[in-house]
Parts: sequence; structure tokens; C-alpha cells
Amino acid sequence: MGKRRHKKHEHEHIDESWLIPYADLLTLLLALFIVLFASSQVDVEKLQKFSQTFNVIFDGGDGVMEQPTVSEPIIPEEEVPLDDLTDEEKMAEVEKDQEELRELQERLQNYINENGLDSQFSTELKSEGLLITIRDQVLFPSGSATVRKEDEVIANELAKLLVMDPPREIVISGHTDNVPIRNAQFDSNWELSVIRAVSFMEILLNNASLDPTLFSAKGFGEFTPIADNESVEGRAQNRRVEVLVRPRVVE
Repeated sequence: MGKRRHKKHEHEHIDESWLIPYADLLTLLLALFIVLFASSQVDVEKLQKFSQTFNVIFDGGDGVMEQPTVSEPIIPEEEVPLDDLTDEEKMAEVEKDQEELRELQERLQNYINENGLDSQFSTELKSEGLLITIRDQVLFPSGSATVRKEDEVIANELAKLLVMDPPREIVISGHTDNVPIRNAQFDSNWELSVIRAVSFMEILLNNASLDPTLFSAKGFGEFTPIADNESVEGRAQNRRVEVLVRPRVVE
């Protein structure tokens, strides 16, 4: 009787622990085939979803299948290698670039006309790019480089118009008349023109959609006049801030 009971006891406790790794192996094989199938379809989104799902199933998301989020590569806008193009292709690239600048000029001119800013703003398409000229009295009190609060809205609206896809290089330059300046803030017109350019640029760059790495500021003092400094009207024209939107393609 004792021996029979002992044998019965052994049959009741047969070790079946091998079933657990066997079942895990089958599950992993199934997961492998599904992932291979998803990969063969070249569908990154599906592959990520499968990976996330099986991570949760197997070990709460920390398993070997876990992958970093895959995003579309950002391809920077490259300069057109004109040396590798034929004359006809070069002309086509230059014309396309100029057409984009003309469209921007039209949007800017519409804003100027709609807001009655013709006497304060002007635009000109040149070989160097699209030049936007702003009279200094629109932005700055006399002898100051701080943009008036009430005029910051103009800078903010201009910033919106300068958001382009892909973006372009933009140069801000300050200019003065030839009347010497010497006050508590500035020792020369050079200094005043530079700080005005930087001040205006900083307001533009409050717009997070603009890339600061594509902006630069310059100061020319009184040395690049566009009118005669002998008259009050001429000096008023020479006191200005210019925004130059650079072309991507240079002939």
C-alpha cells in the first residue's frame, strides 16, 4: 500500500515547468513573423505600433523590441549648384527665385497699402534681394534706439510676412543722416545705427517661426545716404532701417 501511494504521489507532481519557456518561444516566433511582415511592407508607422504593442505584452515596454520614435528626416534647403547647370537651367533657377521674392514683395506692398504706410515704407526688388526700407520716424524717437511700444505692432506684422518656407537669409541694417550725435547713450552715428538695427531685429525674432541663425545686423552710420543731407527732407530719408531678404540663387 505504501509503495502504491508513493507512485501515485509521483504521478501527481510531474514537472511541467518546461511548458512555460516553450509557450514563450512560440509567442516570440509569432511576434518575429509579424514584425518581419510589417517591415516588408515598408510601413514605419505600422512597425512602430507593433513594437509598442509587443513591448507592453512581453515586459511593459522595456523589452528588446523597444525602438526610439522614428521621424521623417529633415532635409535642409541646399543652395543650387549653378556651376553644374546649363545656361538655360541657371536662368530657370534664377527666375524661380526672383518670382518667390516678387510674391513676397506683393504681400508686403498689400500690407503697406491697406494700412496707409506708403510714406513710411517702401519695397524694391534688387539683384541683392528684396529691400524693405522703413523710415526711422516710424520706429524710433529722435536720438534713441528703442522702438516705440505703439510701433512694435508694425515690426510684429512684418515678422509674420517674413516667415517663408524654406526660410531665407535676412540682413537688418541701420542708417543715419550726417548730423553728428553725442549724447549719454551714443558717441557716434555708427553706434546709433548698429543698435537700432539690432533692436529692430530682436523684435522681429520674437516670432518663434523665424530662424535667428539666418539673421544678421549691420550699422552704416551716415555713409550710405539715399538722399541729399543738405535738406531736412533728405536727412529724413537717410535716417532709416533696411531689411534685405537675400536671394537663394545668385547669378
